[in-house]
Amino acid sequence: MHTPLVARCLRGLESLVAAEVVRSGLGAVTDLRHREVHFRAPRSAPPLRTADDVFLLAARRPDVGAARQAPRELTALAALTDLDGLLPLRHTATAPTAVDVSASFLGRRAFTRYDAEDAVGEALAERLGVPYHSRRTGAAPPPGSCGWRLTLDGTRATLMLRVDDRPLHRRSYKRHTLPGTLHPPLAAAMAALADIGPGQSVLDPCCGAGTLLIEGALARPDARFQGFDLSSEAVGAARANAGGLPVSVRRGDAGRLPLPDGAADRVLCNPPWGAQVPAGGLLAGAPDRWWTEVRRVLAPDGAAVLLLPGRDDLAAAIRHGFTPVHTQRLRLSGAQPFLVRLTSADSHRGRR
Repeated sequence: MHTPLVARCLRGLESLVAAEVVRSGLGAVTDLRHREVHFRAPRSAPPLRTADDVFLLAARRPDVGAARQAPRELTALAALTDLDGLLPLRHTATAPTAVDVSASFLGRRAFTRYDAEDAVGEALAERLGVPYHSRRTGAAPPPGSCGWRLTLDGTRATLMLRVDDRPLHRRSYKRHTLPGTLHPPLAAAMAALADIGPGQSVLDPCCGAGTLLIEGALARPDARFQGFDLSSEAVGAARANAGGLPVSVRRGDAGRLPLPDGAADRVLCNPPWGAQVPAGGLLAGAPDRWWTEVRRVLAPDGAAVLLLPGRDDLAAAIRHGFTPVHTQRLRLSGAQPFLVRLTSADSHRGRR
């Protein structure tokens, strides 16, 4: 029996999440929607690293529209849900002690997300005979509560039940964090886009808390990973987070890396270009040195997968001799950065 599931992800990563579903043999993709990948799998617990979370599909109906009283119609989703069939598919043997609902919608509405959450949550709680935890107060859900997700995309309203007790994007290795640290599923998507091979050398010249290196090492433990950061605090955090993985982290300036030419087969990086973390060291006075160093240490047939803030940064990459072979716009914390895979322009000329 194949279970209908929904993976939630960052806007722009839908195709990469779908590719992970197919590549991992987890099941068949049935639909791609705004921040959602719908698929069917023979088991309810696919270990998707590029997704923020995975849910069991509970119920669907047409979108209720924008009217102030529309949330009342959402109670139909709770009535349609097969609780006896869904709850045993979760990754916990304990019965839920409370109901928690998180909602989101596209377009303007005359009601708030809390109105939608309360309508569905109270109906589910009544059916289960447990308390409903409203998110209006900002308090964390009580232990043992089951998490539900409600989305309204303008076409349909979808109710989903979280497979695990906590969201997938909360990684157990991330014991230490820093300002500007990368969202783990995005780091996993970047590592997948890099297509790291066995034995290859992977570099993050501005590694921060090590998220990119760690996600790469978890996906490809037979490769070699090394990172540098100007901050001693970041080096300590990355080393602690990496644990026993094949990851080496040292203090260093991304404007003058202690590496020979062509030493890296892959470069993975979220460069510090002023969004949350300002450039420091040699890059503070000469930010173009970053591109010069990446070009120098990247092997002739290598590739760099980067998160770039805007079009000017993509233009800078081309100006410094890189060719974009994959460019994707994302939505991340209110910004719209580019996820890019770059290769050396020289490598393309050499194949002609």
